[in-house]
Amino acid sequence: MTQTIFNAGDYNGSGPENYEKYFVPAISAPLAADLIDVASLRPGERVLDVACGTGVVTRLAATQVGKAGSVAGLDVNPGMLSVARSVTPSDAAIDWYETSAEAMPLPDDAFDVVLCQMGLQFVPHKLQALKEIRRILRPGGRVVLNFPGPTPELFAVFGDALARHIDSKCAEFVNVVFSMHSGDELWGLMTDAGFEDVEVHQTQRTLRLPEPEDFLWQYIHSTPLAAFVGKATDEQRAALVDDIGGVWQRFVVDGSLTLEFELTTICGK
Repeated sequence: MTQTIFNAGDYNGSGPENYEKYFVPAISAPLAADLIDVASLRPGERVLDVACGTGVVTRLAATQVGKAGSVAGLDVNPGMLSVARSVTPSDAAIDWYETSAEAMPLPDDAFDVVLCQMGLQFVPHKLQALKEIRRILRPGGRVVLNFPGPTPELFAVFGDALARHIDSKCAEFVNVVFSMHSGDELWGLMTDAGFEDVEVHQTQRTLRLPEPEDFLWQYIHSTPLAAFVGKATDEQRAALVDDIGGVWQRFVVDGSLTLEFELTTICGK
């Protein structure tokens, strides 16, 4: 990898815009398809996507339930919701809610299915969020959530290099991404929140990412890491590229990174 210096001009969009442009195609969209497949949505169902981000799961759900169904997306980040609205087809009837998962302004028994992709680990009060999900689900309704982890080596290298060269808080963000992967912990949270018939499935996933240097900057600009890396010096950023570059070459296949990781999917009623 060459020493590419952080250049905001290469990524002129906002963080949420870059997230939709780069992170969604590389990582979120393939896993969203998996989540929708597990959920087995049916025409006419009412679906809520919690921590929906820019709405990749929400839009897929809308195509599954059709005009007879209804879909809503909920996120605490107004920038994410703005992008979600802008990229959603005009004929897709999706309601968007800017609110936290711990206190949803939604009535009891309002949904048949609740989905959450790689979002609960960022919620401060996880049990309260799950209790809210249970409240707004109809009796017999179902929830499907997924989580990546433990931290794959590719991201472990990334987090360590960020801590050494940029800021230790960068590594904290990477750690949170992969912080919820214990089947026992997730099962306990779900049952404490009142869910029954809880099932935990763990599978190995492989994703083909862009070539190393592109993915490095795409991921940074798509996440809160951009604020920290943007404040660093050119020398710090160059050291980051050098540090990661040699190790990441081990994961390169035909010019692109190969990310192998474990994905935990949990379902309950």
